[in-house]
Amino acid sequence: MCMDFKALCLGAPILRALTDMGYTQPSPIQKEAIPLALEGRDVLGCAQTGTGKTAAFALPILRRLSEEPVPHPRRIRALVLTPTRELALQIGENFQAYGQYLPLKSLVIFGGVSQKPQVEGLAKGVDILVATPGRLNDLIGQGYIKLDQVEIFVLDEADRMLDMGFIHDVNRVIAKLPKSRQTLFFSATMPESIQALCDRILTNPVRVAVTPVSSPVEVIRQSLYFVDKPNKRRLLIHLLNQWQVSSALVFTFTKHGADRVAKELNKAGIPAKAIHGDKGQNTRQNALRAFKEGEIRVLVATDIAARGIDISELPYVFNYDLPNIPETYVHRIGRTGRAGAGGTAVSFCCFMERDSLAQIEKLIGQKIPVVEEHPYPMEVFEVQKKPLPPQKEGQKQQAKPKKRGYPGKKRS
Repeated sequence: MCMDFKALCLGAPILRALTDMGYTQPSPIQKEAIPLALEGRDVLGCAQTGTGKTAAFALPILRRLSEEPVPHPRRIRALVLTPTRELALQIGENFQAYGQYLPLKSLVIFGGVSQKPQVEGLAKGVDILVATPGRLNDLIGQGYIKLDQVEIFVLDEADRMLDMGFIHDVNRVIAKLPKSRQTLFFSATMPESIQALCDRILTNPVRVAVTPVSSPVEVIRQSLYFVDKPNKRRLLIHLLNQWQVSSALVFTFTKHGADRVAKELNKAGIPAKAIHGDKGQNTRQNALRAFKEGEIRVLVATDIAARGIDISELPYVFNYDLPNIPETYVHRIGRTGRAGAGGTAVSFCCFMERDSLAQIEKLIGQKIPVVEEHPYPMEVFEVQKKPLPPQKEGQKQQAKPKKRGYPGKKRS
């Protein structure tokens, strides 16, 4: 049975904002999590990227705080902790949009920029604070922020928070929070380290999972190409041109790799930009804007830089390098096929990545369909002492490595 937002008791101002934005029906994670959050329950939310989990915690926070008198002076009553600047900005924009008809003030703080405007914003009074861990702890240490009045705490993208090494920063924040509070905890995957954190900071939580944890969205078309590492760039250029791909997100394992791939694509006449942690905030935002507006066809990113990027109708995701953490594969391909739409996820695998591939296929419980016919088939089936030169169009590799039949040969 279909449900609309009116059934969730969010109040007229929030419903008006949702109507302005064209939203009428909640997503599954919103339908499940919002009533529980409004009851004051601790919630453990497991959902793929693009399922609408930001609204799943933002809407009940706005509703609950709007039911209380605004304190004078204002104090931080809700805290959202998130791993990246991009995601913090996105969440802040959502709070502004959903709460545009409410007398509540929200603020976003993150590192890498001057703290002065953020300190000035805090001085004016804030009801809802969205923050990254490093800058939050810095401002707490300087005496600009107190968390002793926080009523609702949200830990978003918890798995990525731990992947990025923020566990100590997260623990420092949690130590400053009142023990009596509501906690909303969201993670796309649930490894043991995340479960241990849940057990420590949640009280009698209700678990909400709209899809099996670590299971890729069914509507995504997955394919696998076995290709030697030196030829990955050539294969990527071939596929982008052959399929006339107008918009694609390409994942690389390293920052240097992202820069190198973007450079090769531009040399081939395919407009592309790279984003990663070494890029300045303005550079990253400009690259994302150019991608969204169609000025460039390809955005090349590392996993950390890509987390928090909200791109609707993204038709292609390329795993240029396979991740060494299998859950990351699920998160990557979840960036296409958002909100139930179809999408295509293409993965390249060289000889050295075969173990990562095995772990990924074990996690998702299926073999990724292999494309055997392509211009740059794998020819290296053992560890090479020296890297082979890139194969030119129509030219065989000069080296004669031992052939054993590539890993996908027996696949259906």
